[in-house]
Amino acid sequence: MAAHPEESAESAGLQYPKLGHEDGAATEMGSNQGNDELPCLSNYASWKECFYEKVQQRCLSLQETKASVIGAQKAEKEKIEKREPCDSLAREWYSEERETLDTRIYLLDKLLPTLIPGVENLLMEVERKHVLASDKDPSTFDPINYLAEYLMRHNPLYSVPTKPGPYVRGIKMVAEELKSLMRGTTSERLVKMKAEAKDKREAREEMERKKAEEREMRKETLTALFKEWTVDGKHRIPVALVQSVLRSFPDVTDSIPEKMRKAIQDRKLKILNTLEETLKLDEFTEFVLSYTEHVSSDTFQEIMKYLHQCGEDFQEARERALWRQNFTDLFQDCDYEKVGVLDRQKILALLREFYDRSPVAEKRELWNPRQWPIIKLQEIDLADLWGGLDDQAAESSDAEVSKEGEDAVSEVKGTGFEAGEEPSSQEDIKTEKEAEPGSAERQDEALPESASDGYNLSRDGEPGSEKQVEEEESSLGREPETETKSEGDRDVADMDVTGSEQGAPAAEAVEETPAGKGSFSRQHSSQFDQQTSSETRLQDDNLLHDQDSGPSMAEIQNHRASCTQSSFGASCLTQPQFVQLMETFVGQDSSVPTVKRLIAFIKEEYKQTEEEKMEQLEKVHHMSRAAQRKLLLEALFEKWDSNGHGFLDLEEVDAVLSKFMGGMKKEALMKARARLCSQYPQLSRVEMVSPKVFQTFLELIASELTGNEDEAIDNLVRFLTTSVEQSHRESLQSLTRRKWLQDIQQAAETGGASTESVYKAVFKAISQDAEAHGGNKKISAYIALLEENQLSAEQGQVLLRYVACTPDDAPYVLNQTLHRHMKGISFAAVDEGKPIHVPRVQLHGNIHFWNSERPEEERKGSLLVLPLYDARWRVFGILGLDTLRDHSEKTIFLTHEIIFYQGVSHAFSKAYHHICTRENVLQMAVYALGWLYPRTPSIHTVTMYLVEPAKDKALYKMITTDNTGQKEIHSSPALLLKEENLLRDYLFRCTDSLEIALTAVRGEQHIAVPLHDLSRQALGIFDISIGHHKKLPPQEQKDLQKMLKMVQAACLEILWRSLEETEPTYVLEAERVANVRHPGFLFHRFMLQDLRECVRKLGAESFAGVKSCAEPPALLHDIIKAVLLLLHPDWKGSEEIENWSQCKLKLDDNLIQEIYCFDPTAASVQIQAELLDCITGIPRATVWQQGCAPAEYLHHWVHTCLALAEITRSQHSEKPHP
Repeated sequence: MAAHPEESAESAGLQYPKLGHEDGAATEMGSNQGNDELPCLSNYASWKECFYEKVQQRCLSLQETKASVIGAQKAEKEKIEKREPCDSLAREWYSEERETLDTRIYLLDKLLPTLIPGVENLLMEVERKHVLASDKDPSTFDPINYLAEYLMRHNPLYSVPTKPGPYVRGIKMVAEELKSLMRGTTSERLVKMKAEAKDKREAREEMERKKAEEREMRKETLTALFKEWTVDGKHRIPVALVQSVLRSFPDVTDSIPEKMRKAIQDRKLKILNTLEETLKLDEFTEFVLSYTEHVSSDTFQEIMKYLHQCGEDFQEARERALWRQNFTDLFQDCDYEKVGVLDRQKILALLREFYDRSPVAEKRELWNPRQWPIIKLQEIDLADLWGGLDDQAAESSDAEVSKEGEDAVSEVKGTGFEAGEEPSSQEDIKTEKEAEPGSAERQDEALPESASDGYNLSRDGEPGSEKQVEEEESSLGREPETETKSEGDRDVADMDVTGSEQGAPAAEAVEETPAGKGSFSRQHSSQFDQQTSSETRLQDDNLLHDQDSGPSMAEIQNHRASCTQSSFGASCLTQPQFVQLMETFVGQDSSVPTVKRLIAFIKEEYKQTEEEKMEQLEKVHHMSRAAQRKLLLEALFEKWDSNGHGFLDLEEVDAVLSKFMGGMKKEALMKARARLCSQYPQLSRVEMVSPKVFQTFLELIASELTGNEDEAIDNLVRFLTTSVEQSHRESLQSLTRRKWLQDIQQAAETGGASTESVYKAVFKAISQDAEAHGGNKKISAYIALLEENQLSAEQGQVLLRYVACTPDDAPYVLNQTLHRHMKGISFAAVDEGKPIHVPRVQLHGNIHFWNSERPEEERKGSLLVLPLYDARWRVFGILGLDTLRDHSEKTIFLTHEIIFYQGVSHAFSKAYHHICTRENVLQMAVYALGWLYPRTPSIHTVTMYLVEPAKDKALYKMITTDNTGQKEIHSSPALLLKEENLLRDYLFRCTDSLEIALTAVRGEQHIAVPLHDLSRQALGIFDISIGHHKKLPPQEQKDLQKMLKMVQAACLEILWRSLEETEPTYVLEAERVANVRHPGFLFHRFMLQDLRECVRKLGAESFAGVKSCAEPPALLHDIIKAVLLLLHPDWKGSEEIENWSQCKLKLDDNLIQEIYCFDPTAASVQIQAELLDCITGIPRATVWQQGCAPAEYLHHWVHTCLALAEITRSQHSEKPHP
């Protein structure tokens, strides 16, 4: 056997030059001069590639030659068989008889193919020699010898076989068929293989034929679809649009094949942000077929139906896009000073006027501007939201409002952002109440925009809401000399993420106008007394607040107004908000002339005075300065926080600031610090300054200094910047570490609501820092969270559960619990709230080793335990790090490492609470949807998305609810990007504008409702599908509005509790005593507070119609019985509730007071079974049809109290999670 070329070259000592270089040998020899070592053969490896290439080409050539020869032989054989068919007489040998099968096979295979030609030749020779002729002499011809000679000459073993005749060929075919009947033979197996191959080939050909027919049919279908999508005559479709439609298809069906799903997910567009790249007909069909080649016919028809629906939506979207462009141009025309906002109240007044002037036919196409969603939920009067008003009452209310709307444009005056003026009489007060749906409970001068900011669930301006009075005073311009400063302070507050820490400067600025405040308050109180003069049934109104009923809704939320208002508040419209509002108003059925007439009307009627223009410019300028200040102070904090710690030492900051201006401003510094500590009480025990507290501190100092506040801030920043010195190495280290800490927060924002990604980011940051700045230490890290110990109280009230750790430690640490009686220093870190560092654990004596099998000599290293703080600096767990797995000499944590790990613990705490907040929001939303579905059968599906700000407001699909009410929280939510979902852009327009979007998607009406956070940024979206209905029935519409209002309020409360400067507001006993954390508790608590306010406004005259009935409807009697049984369980079965003449006497002011003060979560509350029998059998629609507002209030109140009582009872009996 020939040797391998490489081995031959080595044995001969040859050197092969590189191919393609004629002087390769000389070059290599020159390069090896002076080197005794022979060059490695791998330097000439390219010759092998050339050799193998030539051999491969030769083999392929021989293979092709052989194949052509065989093909020619087969073709020649087919021609002969066609010219000379096989003799049919050979079939006589075929028989399936088993006994003679071997003999016949032998004869046909071995003997007859040679004998038959010999006999034929013999007969031909006999005929030629006329041996059989009778008239001839006997011939010496011997046929036996002739045949023998022929057989010897044509022995198949030694001679070339002759060309077989038709009979012989037939015999051979019969022999092969007989061989196939012999079991276990090669021929039999070969025949089976050939038969199987033939069947497969035929099946494959049939399948390919069907596929070709199916492909042609699909091409025809796509051609028709293409024509539907290209009605403009351009005969081209944007690639991004087709890709977007295909990407969204898996969201609407579960029957899509995995191959297509994977193809849709894997294939990306070259250009996603433009519609300029288009497809022609052939390109379109091939593009779609490339995705759908593996789907069945039924699935393909489903896809075509979906594409057809999307095509209709696309045509509709193109028309709507033109309208939005016209509305955008209208906004630019009305924004005379180019400040980027318009007066919302003026726009609403113009819409009301246009609506009232429109013909009846056009009104059906337009959305009523006095109804939701044109007006906001907090602007709807509670009586309208909760009461059971019939259509006639609603129409009457609209008629009254329309009268006010006709003169709204002329009455809009003042600061340019507020509409309406002081009513001069009781009639004006009544008209204003009816005109502004959110102002029924408001003081008579309360402006519409004050209700829309802060999302107050009760009416703004309740008695005792002093801050509301101050804010209204400022908005009305009572004190011009202080107006700019107070508004500026609020603007600064609003620019913060939560804005809460800026409340103190604003409050101080308002307090500087006591005279104006007193005057306005007196007028305010006087008008309120006039408004409620008919409510004499509450002789001592303050008694309601003195009872143990908790603060009212206004008292709870009015002090948060500055946190939830944007820079301009809800009194202004930005361009996205204006465009979305106009699109909602015109609806989906408005004609083009109607839209044009509306645009011309708004453009002509929208006017602004010079004073309004100047005020807008001043506000924009102030907002810009506030934004710049915020960025400047954030950059300053980062410069001071060189190690990425996440907070600063207050004493260190105070010490540096004491040197400001040579120490001459110590008095101002002391005042500012006192105000800061009053605003952030936790600073008295934990002197750590977060970025928000740092910014507040500097602004408080600037407000205490004389002169311009902006100049004072600039001087402070300049002084503090020069007080920090950092080397280039330290700066690079700080930037790197800050990037790792930001990755932890980003993991929380991009991981949906999962903590796993946060744990991984934490351990990754620790390992990266150990590798880059810690001398390659091998660190073990773990996270333990505090839990209430209810299983074994004798071991302590709380325990530490280890929820995450590095992979190597998982078998020993994960899911372990540490109790106080056990060895360890973790509880010492929890109690003291300070990091504990043990440089050498082998010398400490109080260290708990989870791996008990670790030898004593290996129990060496350093241990660091860091407490984890929540927003109010309470310890909720620990972060532990040790170097027990590191066997090097230097295992002690250095100071800069400990500081960085403190930053890691702070970053983890923020990320962890961010996820917890989102989980609470999701759980509350699930509970709210569970409340909604039984009451709104017209709603088909609801999908909830959470907004991810890190990816240009991408959406995570978190909750889906089907038409049966089944809900699912997705642990791995799908991510929706704007550029990949062009036909679902209404969701992203909703997040951009924070306005409700109404649109039709594949023939179903969708309502996209945004949820916002404390800074009025999009937090999430409810995508509600109501099927083919244009609107929900009135009662279902009201229930939907209630749910959305309560969800938004509960979201703000959940977010508010996560702030560091606030303590939770407790309203009910269960919150104070049992610390109930059920996700549905807040939802029903806000609903209860709303209903309390509704019931409080009832009077004796409200029950007059009910009392006048000798025998009332059984439904009303049951509702009142349920109320009385809930308040007085001992009245069960008594005449007090069973006898109507006695029962109706209870409908007085005392009952209203009892309802207002009743706490369903109190330990003394008892739920009677008879109570449940009275209330559970009452259908929701039946109560609505009664048209009785008191019955509607009481029915909702009883159900809400029962829900809160059930939640409290379930929380008491619920066992803690392991």
